[in-house]
Amino acid sequence: MVVPLDNDDWMIRFLRPCKFYPQSACELIQRYYQFKVKHWDMYNELMPSKEANIFKQNILAVFPNRDQLGRRVLLLELGKTWKHKEVTLDEVFKGCVLFLEAAMLEPETQVHGAVVIFDMDGLSLTQTWQFTPPFAKRIVDWLQDAVPLRIKGIHIVNQPKIFNVVFALFKPFLREKLRSRIIFHGTDRDSLYQHISKECLPAVYGGTVDAPRVQGEQWYELLLKCDNEYKEINNYGYTKQLEEQRNKKNKKK
Repeated sequence: MVVPLDNDDWMIRFLRPCKFYPQSACELIQRYYQFKVKHWDMYNELMPSKEANIFKQNILAVFPNRDQLGRRVLLLELGKTWKHKEVTLDEVFKGCVLFLEAAMLEPETQVHGAVVIFDMDGLSLTQTWQFTPPFAKRIVDWLQDAVPLRIKGIHIVNQPKIFNVVFALFKPFLREKLRSRIIFHGTDRDSLYQHISKECLPAVYGGTVDAPRVQGEQWYELLLKCDNEYKEINNYGYTKQLEEQRNKKNKKK
């Protein structure tokens, strides 16, 4: 495995989430890159410049402010805002990876972690059919084993009853630690405020943050500035195995 052992900033990205336990950090690095080999089709040359569509859809966003515990807040709107014929769930996954890998660069996020809000308002039956067990397993495995960030909470808001069908796909793959961090709020804002302070939320969730939302194309322009950083990340890991996967695909063509 290729890793930049002389790069302290790179190493600390894995040490901080593991509270500076070297063995735990080493195992996290291995899982992080093993996951990339297993799902190489998702990670092959993954960088913002190749994933413009997901940002143009404006269904992923990071709040400009942190929450009351210093955590980054990632918002995914997979209900009425999501045009599933224009952007696939695989693209949504890639967008989440790009956002969280950008968050990995921030020392404060390395320390405090992140929380995720899934806004499922208006989820339709047709959209529900887009979710599959393989997709569910990939997302859960990624969150549980391969993200070098502390995911401190996953908050489901505005979910209709049909969302139970979606969540049933994810449940078999959840271990207790992550399951305990998934909280369903529906339209109960007081329930949400118990976990994310009202003072840290925008008005759309009854909060008092008076700041314009950063639109998807604005995020795209910001992340493009980090394109070389993502390219560097792609040069590390189990590079031989990744090259073998690419060669297999090319032979099939």
